[in-house]
Amino acid sequence: MAEIPERNLGLELARVTESAAIAAARLQGRGDKEAADQAAVDAMRLILESIDIDGHIVIGEGEKDEAPMLANGERIGTGKGPKVDVAVDPVDGTTLTAAGMPGAIAVIALSEAGTMYSPGSMVYMDKIAVGPAASGMIDIDAPVAHNLSQVARALDKSVADVTAIILNRPRNQPYIDAVRAAGARIRLIMDGDVAGSIATVEEESGVDILLGIGGSPEAVISAAAMTAMSGELQCKLWARDASEEQYAAENGHSLTDVLQMSDLVSGENIFFAATGITHSELLNGVRFYGHGAETHSVVMRSKTGSIRFMEARHDLARLAKISALLDE
Repeated sequence: MAEIPERNLGLELARVTESAAIAAARLQGRGDKEAADQAAVDAMRLILESIDIDGHIVIGEGEKDEAPMLANGERIGTGKGPKVDVAVDPVDGTTLTAAGMPGAIAVIALSEAGTMYSPGSMVYMDKIAVGPAASGMIDIDAPVAHNLSQVARALDKSVADVTAIILNRPRNQPYIDAVRAAGARIRLIMDGDVAGSIATVEEESGVDILLGIGGSPEAVISAAAMTAMSGELQCKLWARDASEEQYAAENGHSLTDVLQMSDLVSGENIFFAATGITHSELLNGVRFYGHGAETHSVVMRSKTGSIRFMEARHDLARLAKISALLDE
């Protein structure tokens, strides 16, 4: 039986995402997404090494982008605490950060060992996500128009007033066309579909449904947050080409099976933390002042259903190791 991490790791995970966000935010708008990634990874790893967990990274970003990310299979933590699976995205929105655009966040999710789904080299998933009001009413295999109608009915509004959030990629053009044909509204985003999924739960965001193909790592991380927030996320693995179709067949990955949130993260005690890098509807971005920085984070725990928003001020002069990373 999986070991359950009974202590609340939320604040410690917030320290992890805060450090990554501060490091990445220093490179906001400089046009170098790899450098922003690397800075966030180094800062995130520094804090992770101090936490009393025996962690195994199930979901990392490096394989998709060939980026300098915390790698799948890497062991993290002091090794003294509970055995846990970890999913990380030091910068969800590297392009946004590099361009100085809104919507980038640093995120991490954690659950009991053996409870996170590993897609291997299948780095993309088709996704649909909604908030609690429409939970149980969507079907990823149904036409887009049907799902929009279901969401409209759940929210007591017309389809014309439903807003879908979609990653602006050529592969998602069929979704964009279908939403337009149905007469609903669209918010296109350049990057960052973890925040997009969460936005469907937050009434203030104005987003009602997420549609389209995005990263598999982001799907697992999103499932952790959506579980705590009582939303719904459905996914299917998506192959970019024939070689990925062959990989899926050879490694037992179905391209037709629908993955529910419990398939992606099945733990009973799931933690999620995110810190804003650039400003978004969910979180404020990092603000620097003098020798310090101000961060805005959210921490969630599925077991208790707690969702905490936290503002923090950091004296970078006292955080010597992180400051050294920032000044490299």
